[in-house]
Amino acid sequence: MPKKVRERGIVIGRLPVGTKNCITDVEGVQVGHVTLDHPLEDIDGNVRDYACTGVTAILPHGGNVFKEKVTAASYVLNGFGKTTGLVQVNELGVIESPIMLTNTFGVPAVTQGTLKYMLEESPEIGDTTGTINLVVGECNDGHLNSIRRLPVQPEHAIEAITKASSNAVQEGAIGAGKGMVCFGYKGGIGSSSRLVKDEESGLSYTIGCLVLSNFGKEEEFQKWKYKLKEDGDVPHLSNTTDGSIIIVLATDAPVSSRQLLRISKRCGIGLGRTGSHFGHGSGDIVIGFSTAHKIPHFTNEMIETRMQLREDHPIMNQLFTGAAEAAEEAIINSLSQAVSTTGRNGHVVHAYPFE
Repeated sequence: MPKKVRERGIVIGRLPVGTKNCITDVEGVQVGHVTLDHPLEDIDGNVRDYACTGVTAILPHGGNVFKEKVTAASYVLNGFGKTTGLVQVNELGVIESPIMLTNTFGVPAVTQGTLKYMLEESPEIGDTTGTINLVVGECNDGHLNSIRRLPVQPEHAIEAITKASSNAVQEGAIGAGKGMVCFGYKGGIGSSSRLVKDEESGLSYTIGCLVLSNFGKEEEFQKWKYKLKEDGDVPHLSNTTDGSIIIVLATDAPVSSRQLLRISKRCGIGLGRTGSHFGHGSGDIVIGFSTAHKIPHFTNEMIETRMQLREDHPIMNQLFTGAAEAAEEAIINSLSQAVSTTGRNGHVVHAYPFE
C-alpha cells in the first residue's frame, strides 16, 4: 500500500506537521478529485487511446468563494505554463473561485465546468454584478494520457468540486495527478503541512501545501538526502522533458497579499531541495491563499479593517520555513504515495522503489 514518507521513516524539516499532514489541516480547506482511467474508442469502436488523467479541486472554504473571497497571491518560478486567472489574482490580491488542477489540454473544459458551477451557485455573476475570475493550473500528462482526445470534460470539474471534503487528501496517481511523472517515476498529487507557534503570545498558525508534480529527470533527484537506495530492477523514464509543477499553498495566518507572495516564494526553496532547477520548459507556479479573512463581494462599506502580522516579527521566518518544508515534503509524498501506472500505447511509469 502507498505510504506517506513519514510512515517510511523519512522526516523532512524541523517544524511539526498537522494532524493529517496535508493542506486540509488548514481549517475550512477542502479537496476533491475525479480520476479518469479507461480506454478510449475511436468512431469505428477500435481502442487506440487511453484516458489517464483527471481533475483536482481545492476549495479555500466550504462557503461561496465568490461572495466570500480570500486573500491570495501567485508566484511564477518559471512560466512555461497555461494557467488561467493569475493576472487578476496578483492585481487584486484575492481568489474568488475554487483552484482547479488538470492536464494541459483540459484547461478549457475545466474552466467551462467551473464557470458553470459558479454561475449556478451565484446567479448574480455577469448579471447584477461583475464577472468571475477562475483559477486553473495544469501540467502535461501526455506520456500516459491521450491528451489529444480531450478526455476531461466540463462535468468532471463540477464533480471534483462537489466531491471536495476536509478529509485527509488522497495522494499519488489520483485526480489531476493520475498521469503525471516526477523524476522519471510516477508522480502526481502530494500534500503536507506545518505548524508554527509564537511562544510569547501562544498564537499558532498552519501552513498547508498541495502539489501536482510532473517534473525532473531521474539523475536530478536528490535521493541521497532521503537516504534512498536505487533499485536497478525498477526502470525509470530516461527521456523525460523539463515538465512542470503546480504548488498550492494555504495558511490561516493573517497576512496581506504582499506578505503571502513572500511566503509563496519560499515554496521554490522546497522544490529546489528535491533536485529541480526550474528547467527551461517547466511551468513551476505557486498559488497561495490565506483563510484568515473573508472579503465580502457585496458590501456598502467604504473602508474595511483587517489584522495582519508584523513584517519583522519572528513568526514570519517560521512561515517562510514552513512553506519550504511543506512544499518539499508534499513533492516527496507525491512520489511515495504513487503507484505504477499504465497508460496510452502501453506506456508504464513505475512507482519509485522506496522499499
